[in-house]
Amino acid sequence: MSNRTMNNIMSEFRSGTMLNKLIYVNLAVFVLVKLVDILMMLLNVKAGNPIVEWCMVYAGWHNLLTHPWGVISYMFLHQGFMHILFNMLWLFWFGRIFLEYFSNRQLLNVYLCGGIAGALLFILCYNLLPRFDATYACALGASAAVYAVVLAVAAYVPNYSIYVMFLGQVRIKWIAVFSVVSDLAMLDGTNAGGHIAHIGGALFGMWYIVGLRRGTDITAWLGRIIDWFATRFKPRKPKMKVTYKRAETDYEYNQRKHDNQQEIDAILEKIAKTGYNGLTEDEKRTLFTNSRNV
Repeated sequence: MSNRTMNNIMSEFRSGTMLNKLIYVNLAVFVLVKLVDILMMLLNVKAGNPIVEWCMVYAGWHNLLTHPWGVISYMFLHQGFMHILFNMLWLFWFGRIFLEYFSNRQLLNVYLCGGIAGALLFILCYNLLPRFDATYACALGASAAVYAVVLAVAAYVPNYSIYVMFLGQVRIKWIAVFSVVSDLAMLDGTNAGGHIAHIGGALFGMWYIVGLRRGTDITAWLGRIIDWFATRFKPRKPKMKVTYKRAETDYEYNQRKHDNQQEIDAILEKIAKTGYNGLTEDEKRTLFTNSRNV
């Protein structure tokens, strides 16, 4: 990849919306994971991908305590082209609608908080419900975070219509209902943990809108944390250096005034003898400067 192409990508990332940035980050992590997979395959390394194992969210307390960042990092991980394709398409479609009514910061907050909510519900269910075993359970993917955005939009503008292939115009509230019901119906499948996380993200998205309608932004705490980190890692502007002129002593001030007055007296005496036109340019300038300071 040429430097020009990389510069264009970085420029688009910096100037793009938060929706674009979230998609770019997910794609970048996906590409990085795949490059490591290819490298491990070429080297005939049999272990799991270290990025995936390091960044997944674990339900077991031991792994969770040693990888606590997983409740955030897991929502940027994907292991399959179809997995990331559908998640990013849903994020793109519903993220655009979200930005019609809310800010870039709110999109980031809902995405992150929805992902965290999905991870927490996954962890709680796998540790508290007899049906599940938390020992080796883990999860990855942006689905819970995306669900939070989808359900937030559906709760805020439920009658907003979008075109769905083979169905025509469909109100997004029915898309949200179908998605949640589908996840509930598949809880007895092989990916129960993923569907639980989806439901956690969906519940957060609805809770967020309920809070907003009551005048409370339940993601404000996250915004303050992000702002705090941004100020800590933002390059500081160089401080302006100010040099102060040394104050004159009384003796120096009086001496300067005396010398200046003598010069003015000499110029005035010359004007009396030869007239103003007899002054040199320097003498005229001195006379003018002192007349302004009177």
